[in-house]
Amino acid sequence: MSFLIRQTLFFAIPLMTVALAGVFAERSGIINLALEGTMIFGVFMGVVFCRILQTAGLFEAAREAGNWQALQGYLLLALLFVAFSGAVFSLLLGVAAISFSANQTIVGTAMNMLAPALALFLIRIMANQNVLPLKNGGSATFFMIRKENLGIESDGFFVETFVNKAYLTTYFCILVFIILSVILYKTRFGLRLRSCGENPQAAASLGINVFKMRYIGTMISGALAGVGGFAYSVTSANTSATGEVAGMGFLALAVMIFGNWKPLNIALASMLFGLFKCIGASYTVLDINGDGVFKLAELGISAHFYRLMPFLITLIVLMLTSKNSRAPKAEGQPYDKGMR
Repeated sequence: MSFLIRQTLFFAIPLMTVALAGVFAERSGIINLALEGTMIFGVFMGVVFCRILQTAGLFEAAREAGNWQALQGYLLLALLFVAFSGAVFSLLLGVAAISFSANQTIVGTAMNMLAPALALFLIRIMANQNVLPLKNGGSATFFMIRKENLGIESDGFFVETFVNKAYLTTYFCILVFIILSVILYKTRFGLRLRSCGENPQAAASLGINVFKMRYIGTMISGALAGVGGFAYSVTSANTSATGEVAGMGFLALAVMIFGNWKPLNIALASMLFGLFKCIGASYTVLDINGDGVFKLAELGISAHFYRLMPFLITLIVLMLTSKNSRAPKAEGQPYDKGMR
């Protein structure tokens, strides 16, 4: 059971983070369909940053010295760099949709096409292959937190589930999710941002700079999507960039709609989708009861069905819940000062 919960979190936390990215953009009035592309760009920039630190010998020196705190610090720096990179990448959407009133759906689609092409092009230049891993080692080598690092000898359920073989990215994303959710719904800034997605003309009449707020919402969205992408790479792709993130960006959009643009609902929906994603990725080694019996593998069901399940569940859930979803009223509508 510890393995199932731990692996579910590895998939659910990036989904939750990227879904919140979509909320920040859409609550400000901008449809951000480029979540998938921003995740891909974030993964690439995060891996490049880690390779730069490896080239400087920092990873290996810290590992040889047994300084796991330094390695977690380098991972935190990578997350901050990825957040900055994602915010900068999202400016493509911001400039096109906010300053030039371009069709937001088309811009987002174009960015989703640009990001994997750009990442693969640069990966081919840097590594002469289609995958850009760390120079040596991987996530488990440098970033995995083990109970021995903390001086914990217990084998209890809590330790095995949430401490042993965990990653800093998981708890960093949870903390950011909580903080930004509170900011969005419990602060004056959050109220102003949400007003720009509901009625920008009314917001402007109260002295709110709608253009500025939409840029801020879009950049926060890009930062979160980049962080979510890199968190997925660290926990599920061995800190490597491949020009894709297994459709996690589009799943995050579904989670956002299913969660009705509300953080608590999004967190619960992410756990549901993360569970099915976990089953699809690790059903062959999934021992639910810890009795050495891999029941899902023994059913004889095709592996393709298990991999299809998250997306099939997505379609079913959206069909059943989309009628009750309430999107921000002004999302996707270019702001015109002269409109009333």
